[in-house]
Amino acid sequence: MTKIKLCGLTRPEDIAAANALQPEYIGFVFAAKSKRYVSREIAAALKAQLSPQIQAVGVFVNEAPETVAGLLNDGILDLAQLHGQEDETYIQRLRKLTNKPLIQAVRVTDAASLANAQKSPADLILLDSGAGGTGTAFDWTLLEKFERPYFLAGGLDPDTVGNAVKRLHPYAVDVSSGIETAGKKDPAKMAAFVAAVRKNDK
Repeated sequence: MTKIKLCGLTRPEDIAAANALQPEYIGFVFAAKSKRYVSREIAAALKAQLSPQIQAVGVFVNEAPETVAGLLNDGILDLAQLHGQEDETYIQRLRKLTNKPLIQAVRVTDAASLANAQKSPADLILLDSGAGGTGTAFDWTLLEKFERPYFLAGGLDPDTVGNAVKRLHPYAVDVSSGIETAGKKDPAKMAAFVAAVRKNDK
């Protein structure tokens, strides 16, 4: 079954919509330059409102391992998603500070980038077209012989995700801009996205 991650949630009403839909994951963005940035305090308040069946993922870009581990170990996050230039040494440092699962985001440009993703020491990988939240897709034909389970991100919305699920059968799909209207999470689009995944996940 393809799992669902609704990313970039920032408001109590976003959490309420997610609780009604019950995706497997939601995401909080801790990259300061992102328009979806949330502070530790906001994330903690939102996590307190989140259904216990949904796991909270923190998205980080080259953040200090101690900061990431603190959010994980304090129960504000269940997983960390590394979206910068974090390398194997960084992941090893982080693993010494926490035992929570780690997701490494990989920008897919060619077969070589997928080879790097295959070797990632992270627990899970996320395949994207570039900087998170841009709403653009990469060439999915590159994935035809890729065997490691992955989160698929980039260019997904309620109209495209059904085809992605039927064609690729990813471990999970990740969406942010594709469920927004005027820069805010749209409950109707969130519901349509989840419905499209579940309808096509046969």
